[in-house]
Amino acid sequence: MQQPRCKDTSRRPTVIVALSSLLAVSTVLPTAHGENTLSDPTRKAYFGDLHVHTQNSFDAFVFGVRRSPDDAYRFAKGEAIPNDGGGQVKLADGPLDFYAVTDHGEYLGIVPAMADPEHPLSKTNTASTAFSSDPVEQSATFARIGVSFVTQQPIEDIYDKEHINKTWLDTVDAANRHYEPGSFTTFAGYEFTAMKPVDIKRNAAANLHRNVIFEDQAPDTIFTTLESGDPNDLWRWMDGERALGRDVLAIPHNANASNGMMFSLYDADGNPVSREALERRHRNEPVVEINQIKGSSDTRPLFSPEDEWAEFEHYPFLVASKIKSQDLAGSYVRPSLGEGLSAAEQYGVNPFAFGLIGSSDTHIGAGPYDEHRYSGKFPADAANPRNRGSVPLGDTWDQQETLANGRGLRASSAPYFSAGGLAGVWAEANTREALFAALKRKEVFGTSGPRIQVRFFAGNYPEDLLSTHDALTQAYQMGVPMGATLAAGIESPAMLIWALQDPNSEPLQRLQVIKVWRDVDDEHREMVFDVACSGGKAPDPQTHRCPDNGAVVDVKTCQTTSDAAAAELKTLWHDPSYRANQSAVYYVRVLENPSCRWSTWDAVRNGTAPNPDLPTTVQERAWSSPIWLTAKGA
Repeated sequence: MQQPRCKDTSRRPTVIVALSSLLAVSTVLPTAHGENTLSDPTRKAYFGDLHVHTQNSFDAFVFGVRRSPDDAYRFAKGEAIPNDGGGQVKLADGPLDFYAVTDHGEYLGIVPAMADPEHPLSKTNTASTAFSSDPVEQSATFARIGVSFVTQQPIEDIYDKEHINKTWLDTVDAANRHYEPGSFTTFAGYEFTAMKPVDIKRNAAANLHRNVIFEDQAPDTIFTTLESGDPNDLWRWMDGERALGRDVLAIPHNANASNGMMFSLYDADGNPVSREALERRHRNEPVVEINQIKGSSDTRPLFSPEDEWAEFEHYPFLVASKIKSQDLAGSYVRPSLGEGLSAAEQYGVNPFAFGLIGSSDTHIGAGPYDEHRYSGKFPADAANPRNRGSVPLGDTWDQQETLANGRGLRASSAPYFSAGGLAGVWAEANTREALFAALKRKEVFGTSGPRIQVRFFAGNYPEDLLSTHDALTQAYQMGVPMGATLAAGIESPAMLIWALQDPNSEPLQRLQVIKVWRDVDDEHREMVFDVACSGGKAPDPQTHRCPDNGAVVDVKTCQTTSDAAAAELKTLWHDPSYRANQSAVYYVRVLENPSCRWSTWDAVRNGTAPNPDLPTTVQERAWSSPIWLTAKGA
């Protein structure tokens, strides 16, 4: 058995060269900015975050954030920046490769201006109540600002479009200042904060948020929910931007808090969505967030009862609310991939043919990513672990009020926050052009925080592919990568599946393929196959599961042990349930050995037992984008 181990975060490369034994020739790639960068035709993995908030977001400023977009980019490049909850925050595992500040477009930069006594917005009636000495009046005012997002009714005295536009241009300028082609990529972006009212009196709404990301050129003004909260109107606006030469995409997030509305074939008013709207969605939303601070949107045990790992970082609430969200199929990626197959047959277009990424949704300018060092989404979370719900108010949890007994919004939601996620992109170079193209073709993957690399191909490959010197070249030439579609043939296609451990995280435990299809009655069906196991063991051919590898977590110390550990897992796999006349979707999930959840790390440091209402451990993971297999003759 291996000796107990902890993470070694003393050093880490920004990009680990994939399958280093399979050499590729680099070429010089010119960028739109005139620089030349090295290009790898078999592509490298780049890691970043496309969902970051700073003080310019209404809610971030209200909760005490004073970090700017410049601060956020400096953090992503490896610098330490202040945490407004106290101390500093710095990436322990080295710089990221790309980053996008995506502040809420609604009232962008307005609340900081309201707090500035020299700014005209500070003289408004709304500002006088928002920053009054009466906390009840303050809370009511800020709640009213939040509700205006939902109702799409601007508060006139602070709806200063000129100031919003100026803040947007400052945001774009910050992204351009920090862009270093070939080394560090930035994207101009913002969040379109669409919501559908559920209970206005209790500030509850279903989440329909999107992050809007521009490839390079950005417009002078943005489209927000204060103009229309209908995503279909956003897509129309994006089509117009693209027609003007400004390529753009939108990334839905927190489908898990959408009450089934995010991936629905009906609009927010319950009417069937038109084919034109489905085409707009397909065109404008090539990828979705599968994981972030507010939990996982992959699946739940309700939809995947035979998946032992379906329950992962479940965030139970509607956004900014204590009301629990409904578990409906349209809130999750896996059942919606199956719904997309039905839509493709019915409408001729698949609106849910999306790639998968992770990101953070941090509101302090700096993503957490690391369970060991997690300090929360907002400054108050970082100020004291008790605010995160990971340390009891008294000496033991027996003295603790239950989370449901009204300790406030922060106390009831903070314990359920995750350590966030990262976006992985397979691209020829670290440039806006190359990364954005990869997002559009969906050759991307998401992680729950670690920098796990995962590759996924399908095609007519020789059985000795993995032993050849040019396996990646053949993989691209003779098949398709993740994010693409492959026509079914007589025989089951070979699937090249490969994952590489983050050297500063836990070893890999298993490599899995998740298959989704619709049966003859158009009912959702799925299977989970373990296809490669740590320790060199083979999956059981009947259960399709790896044997237990002996991985153990001591929750009193957070040390981990294992009989078997893998830095790399790879295989060439054929689906034993393959049917040539059946369309299906396949995607890969990579699981690490178990490790302590952030809340358990807090408890260990505090010398108290973990919160009994929370999971003590997690299995960090990565998800590939899918490959779609169309039925023979379809």
